[in-house]
Amino acid sequence: MSVIEIIKLGHRYLKLWPERPELSEYFQEYYAISLARFVWRNFLGFSLFILLLFTLVAGQQNMSLLVFYVVFALSMPIQVLVMLGVKADKMLPPGLSSWYKEGLARYNESGGQLQLSSQKPRYIDLAQLLNLTYQSSIK
Repeated sequence: MSVIEIIKLGHRYLKLWPERPELSEYFQEYYAISLARFVWRNFLGFSLFILLLFTLVAGQQNMSLLVFYVVFALSMPIQVLVMLGVKADKMLPPGLSSWYKEGLARYNESGGQLQLSSQKPRYIDLAQLLNLTYQSSIK
């Protein structure tokens, strides 16, 4: 996969994972996704804050240090998407994979028709299943 594809997959994974606090009891992934959402939503403003604060305090000296901090803060959301993209493409561990397959079978028995991977499920497949399950339970 190219870096752009990994970033797109990470963004898709971030959007698919349901924002349901009860998932924190079952998945450690919930905390990583919550932190990623925080970084995605807030780090642009944080980098502008760094820019303003550093400019007010340090003035025009140490411009290279200012550029470093701003570029680092602006790159954090992209770094988060890369890490999520890599995680989304990993195969589920055996215990979680069997739980996923049972959940997929249950969802398909209840009338839904999902064409998700059941041979070698990945974390992105788990996010899709959870998202669709929570969407259908709301209706």
